[in-house]
Amino acid sequence: MDDRIRVSDADREQVTARLRDHYAEGRLTESELDERVSAALNAKTFGDLRGLMTDLPGPAPIPPQQAPQPPRPQWGGPPWMVYRRRPRILPVALLVLLAVLLFHGGGWVLAGFFQFLLLFWLFTVVAGLLFGLFRRRTHRRW
Repeated sequence: MDDRIRVSDADREQVTARLRDHYAEGRLTESELDERVSAALNAKTFGDLRGLMTDLPGPAPIPPQQAPQPPRPQWGGPPWMVYRRRPRILPVALLVLLAVLLFHGGGWVLAGFFQFLLLFWLFTVVAGLLFGLFRRRTHRRW
């Protein structure tokens, strides 16, 4: 950067903060800190600020930050699987369809077949949920 470019207040504050850091690390005495801070606050160009920092080491490099990792499911599933806590639409829709078929009372064979399939599905889902809840409770105890 050109040494003749004028500095802003933020640039002056940044240099004074770095000078205070060097004082805290023991590189400057209190009188040197006072001199350099007053010179930094009165600086008009980058050349003036650069002259204050020539005998001090530059800032330590900051390692690049990694992107935050999404939280893993607590139940130990694979990382690509997402655990959803909102109600699912398909089971609710099938329960509504089951209720309509049961209360409709049609004596057709096809309706009876669908009622059997839906009851079998309902039994399977309820059994699976109960087994999953039981398994989850025993897994948490360990």
